[in-house]
Amino acid sequence: MATLLYRLGRFSFRRRKLVVSLWMLLLALLTTGALTLGGSTVDAFSIPGTESQRALDDLKKDLPGAAGASLTLVVRAPLGQTLDEGVQRSGVAAVVKRASALPGVIAVSDPFRTGQLDRSRTIALVAVQYAAEQDELTSTDREAFDALAQSSTEQRPEVVPGGVAGGPPEIGVTEVAGVLVAAVVLVVTFGSLVAAGMTLLTALAGVIAGMCGLLLVTAVVDVSSTAPILALMLGLAVGIDYALFISSRHRTQLSAGLPAEESVARATATAGSAVLFAGATVVIALAGLSIVGVPFLAAMGLAAAGTVLTAVLVALTLLPAVLAFTGDRILPRSQRRRTKAATDPARGDHEGQGDRPGQAGHAGDGEERAFGFRWARWVVRFRIPVLLVLVLGLGALSLPTRDMRLALPDNGTAPADSPQRDAYDLTTSAFGAGANGPLLVVIRGARADTVTTVRGRLTVTLRNLPHVAAVGAGPASRSRTTQVLVVTPTSGPSSVETARLVHDIRDSATAYADSDTTIAVTGATAVGVDVSQKLTAALPEYLAVVIGLSFLLLLVAFRSVLVPLKATLGFLLTMGATFGVTVGVFQHGWASELFGVDRPGPLVSFLPIIMMGVLFGLAMDYEVFIVSRVREEFVHGEHATAATVAGVGHGARVVTAAALIMAAVFGGFVLIEDPTIKTIGFGLAVGVLIDAFLVRMTLVPAVLTLLGRRAWAFPRWLDRITPKVDIEGENLRPRPESEAPELVRV
Repeated sequence: MATLLYRLGRFSFRRRKLVVSLWMLLLALLTTGALTLGGSTVDAFSIPGTESQRALDDLKKDLPGAAGASLTLVVRAPLGQTLDEGVQRSGVAAVVKRASALPGVIAVSDPFRTGQLDRSRTIALVAVQYAAEQDELTSTDREAFDALAQSSTEQRPEVVPGGVAGGPPEIGVTEVAGVLVAAVVLVVTFGSLVAAGMTLLTALAGVIAGMCGLLLVTAVVDVSSTAPILALMLGLAVGIDYALFISSRHRTQLSAGLPAEESVARATATAGSAVLFAGATVVIALAGLSIVGVPFLAAMGLAAAGTVLTAVLVALTLLPAVLAFTGDRILPRSQRRRTKAATDPARGDHEGQGDRPGQAGHAGDGEERAFGFRWARWVVRFRIPVLLVLVLGLGALSLPTRDMRLALPDNGTAPADSPQRDAYDLTTSAFGAGANGPLLVVIRGARADTVTTVRGRLTVTLRNLPHVAAVGAGPASRSRTTQVLVVTPTSGPSSVETARLVHDIRDSATAYADSDTTIAVTGATAVGVDVSQKLTAALPEYLAVVIGLSFLLLLVAFRSVLVPLKATLGFLLTMGATFGVTVGVFQHGWASELFGVDRPGPLVSFLPIIMMGVLFGLAMDYEVFIVSRVREEFVHGEHATAATVAGVGHGARVVTAAALIMAAVFGGFVLIEDPTIKTIGFGLAVGVLIDAFLVRMTLVPAVLTLLGRRAWAFPRWLDRITPKVDIEGENLRPRPESEAPELVRV
């Protein structure tokens, strides 16, 4: 592996103009394709095969109108008036007329006919039925619906558009804050504007390529509106981190006097091997979302995996070419002067000092006094207390995870002061929280009289169930063989009580169903319950597959059984603590005001599996970055403890910078008002900080020094069948000329 990447790095260095030109051409083609052929994202959260989805599919065939999107207008009379008064009643009629004229609308309810007025007769609900399903509504449809909003006057009522919390989340100026913080961290880390700018430039090239490719895919495949945001998050974070890791190794070697071409080739071979394996674990974790059986989740995972893969390709090809153009300007001026003086023939030629066996990993006196080395020695000295404090502390942070509740987002969690949130709150105050998410009970049979009889009996049964506010007749097909009951819960769409009611209705319906008559519960709320249940059930299988594959990958990379096992156990501690903190803030409301959470509630149902996939990949990033250097020192002859100190000491600066950059990028998305994106950004930022600083830079060296040489033990039979990938660059060590590998003679 190292030999192949060495050749790739040297090729990119020597053919830098060709490599940069090819990437520029590729970016131009992808950008043009995305602008001319790219499609649009969707907001579908359905899962094929679930009861709620099967019922919706049946409604499409039997009652096409009932299967489309149903949005709601909340109409409120001016203060001191009622909607029954003449002028206000005329205003309601005008609202119904305007809504009926919207493109794609097939029916609009008159609240005076449907009885959708509150007891005070000051608030009414107007249902707007579309032919298209919710995820098929275009931005034009949403904008036209939102345009129905109007403020109240003495002559007309107030109109608040509700329905769907509209459209995909938007990226604004506030999210750029994370990138600016990343730039500052790079400048501080490198001490060079050229190095910082080069790292950001290559990372942005990878993000642009990945995002344009994703937009092209949307033309032929349905992609969730959240997928581009997740891909952008990861693309920025890993793109900067991978470039940082390789360029940092190059800087270290360059400052030691190694020629630029040789340094770039070696950095691509050693640090590039770590980047390749780290990226592979992220891709495995994200692509593994496909096994869950949820289309929108699979699309999110594959979209993000494609962006990460692009970041790896950029780091291994474009970055070496750009490093060739920057030359020694990647070093601060003071360091360039010292390096030039050290390699001056008049002072003795040290140009080849980086090539001497065993010297590449040793730290100089200045490095030995660096914080990373001091930290590593402190952890090694107090390894047992450190282990106990960390395990107990992270375990304590994990405790709130036991209370975690999952649900799909509803308008109750929409940003404060948004029309959707105002409509939700008005509806709740007038009709109860359950009116925001009624349940549809679909009864289908061979004979109309049988279906009518079942509907009547079932209505009586459902009215006696707990948490039911009302049961009313819904639409029916012309043949009356398909009829719908509308059940209004007493609780909100994302509450535990409503989820329990869905199961209670299904249990009660079994007494009335037979071979000729089917009864199913559907609607947006029921779909959310089914999605949450499906994702929860898929977690163990997902973890087993992803962790198993990544364990094998790390086993091949490090040729050790205990190191991958330790990495996996450390990840479980990270996840427990991350979920605990996230539940505390977003569900329990701890310090929620600091993060713009005005209404705590359940976490979005796909958050755990998304965070597990992303954080597992990123955790393995840091594991590979640190432990690959530890193993490199060990393979080159260092004692196990000394290798651990040297590996952590060398890697601390770059891992610290990488973690701060990732946390800054993810944290920038906390500023987005969309609650789903806000929660994902917060969870990933917290998870990265916990994993990098508490687990990988503290727990890992403590465990490695306790294990000693046993950490690198590898059964002989396993060694014989495990491919040798040389992630440490062992084949690049200088040998006698007769034994030198072909790559050295290039």
